[in-house]
Amino acid sequence: MADAKLGDDASQTDVPPYHLGIVVIKRVRIRGYRKFRDLDFLPHPTFNVLVGNNQSGKSTLLEAVGLAITGRVNGRPANEELNPHWFNKELVATAIADRASGKTVAVPEILVEVTFDNSDELSSLIGADDLYAPTGHAPGVRMHVHLNEEYRSEFEAYMADPGARLLPTDYFVADWRSFQGGPLTQRPRALSLAVIDARTVRSSAGVDYHLRQLIGEHLTSSEQVAVSAAFRQVKENMGAEHLTALNTRLASGDELLDRGRVSLAMDQSSRTSWDNNVIPHVDDIPFALAGQGQQAVTKIVLAMRRQAEAAGAVMVEEPENHLSHANLNVLLDRIDTLSSDDQQVFVTTHSSFVLNRLGVDRLRLVSDGSVEAFTDMTEDTINYFRKLPGFDTLRLVLADRLVLVEGPSDELLFERFYCDRYGHRPIDDGVDVFSMRGLSQRRFLELAKLAGKRCVIISDNDGRTEDELEALRDDLGDLLNANRKLLFGAVDHGHTLEPQIASVNDDATLRTLLGRTNRADLRTWMSNNKTEAAIKIVDSPTQLTAPSYFVEAMEHVHARW
Repeated sequence: MADAKLGDDASQTDVPPYHLGIVVIKRVRIRGYRKFRDLDFLPHPTFNVLVGNNQSGKSTLLEAVGLAITGRVNGRPANEELNPHWFNKELVATAIADRASGKTVAVPEILVEVTFDNSDELSSLIGADDLYAPTGHAPGVRMHVHLNEEYRSEFEAYMADPGARLLPTDYFVADWRSFQGGPLTQRPRALSLAVIDARTVRSSAGVDYHLRQLIGEHLTSSEQVAVSAAFRQVKENMGAEHLTALNTRLASGDELLDRGRVSLAMDQSSRTSWDNNVIPHVDDIPFALAGQGQQAVTKIVLAMRRQAEAAGAVMVEEPENHLSHANLNVLLDRIDTLSSDDQQVFVTTHSSFVLNRLGVDRLRLVSDGSVEAFTDMTEDTINYFRKLPGFDTLRLVLADRLVLVEGPSDELLFERFYCDRYGHRPIDDGVDVFSMRGLSQRRFLELAKLAGKRCVIISDNDGRTEDELEALRDDLGDLLNANRKLLFGAVDHGHTLEPQIASVNDDATLRTLLGRTNRADLRTWMSNNKTEAAIKIVDSPTQLTAPSYFVEAMEHVHARW
């Protein structure tokens, strides 16, 4: 896309430097995993807001990072969760087709590599930061899912079947290692990762895996051992005090075959450990009984309040879920306040309000297996959208092509003229029509330029001369080009849209459509009753002629790149 800033072509010189002593994800390479054929993503060191359409890969990106850092998916080791649908379906389809045509092709693989900034804590993880092209060295971890060569013959026999469409993952292995090459069996202690899914609460106890992990990380190893020992002592005391009499009676009963006798004792196994018997409370209410919004907020705040020595990556999925507008505003304030250079945050969202409040400069657009970083946003524009959180920024970012109009009546009329011309609504062609609603032309164009969008602004001339209108265009500089246009109504046809329509349509036809007599000044009535006039035109079976600047706008956005 023209003018778009790709996340993987940037040195990101405008973002803060990586901080020594803090574990920061510096680079994410994903090859062959679900949506991602070959992704090279450079996250912002402190804050990333991941946006994209449904099924674009936002959650998959976080899942892949978690897979490489923890070696687990859904709380289970990767080797126990291997799934043929993990593999990029396009790569698999190509490999199968090539095999069928007699070509010798490599077996599809999955590679997820997470590179960290250099720090003393990660010295044991330093090695080649690219398995396929090992030219640089840095600390990191990688998950490599590949064919287990011990099963090569079985794999080849399976793939010889012309009906094979999925990879037989029974013959694959998930190889989890540090960049240094040593195999990993558990998450390296220096790597801290919290994943909070605000969409769901998993587990019957109301404390899902993620929250239990967060609570555990608030205790040092010595504190955890002390609590565990104390809990074991409580169980022993309970057995001694309350089960002794019962065991005495049991001892007087019949002997077993080996002359042993039955007795009762408290379970000391790991499934009854203290952390499985502690339930967090929120305002003295058990966590399981708190509202889902409160549960989501609690998990997020706990994750972001950890001490610096436990600082790491925090991944929050859709914080807007289960929250009212007012409470979402409070939560975003907390997230912004708690975020710091000691922690790296990733947030996925479908909410423009969340994006605007957290900052459009933190936006990372996930689409078509790529991640684009909006790194050239000016500070003025960032603050502008923060002060205008209600503007639907995500519609602008995610739309194929864009039209910005003066107000709601102009939006209605553009849709009607478009339908008359092409036989369907603009959105059916991927064209999204926005009303200005306080948004300045310059801010709209700046965001459209960064997003690489084809767009047009349809504006009233407000009585300006042709020279004055041209001066307005010149002032916008390179924000306007062949793909981004600013169109004004004809100077001699009136100041706003309503007289523009009256100028290019038959007076009698327009009066009949609007239900106005000859005594009414048609232009004045339309200007004073914009919405009513627009609705009458939209609902009428009579087709009107569109003003010339509307026609030019429709042709511009209807055209493909």
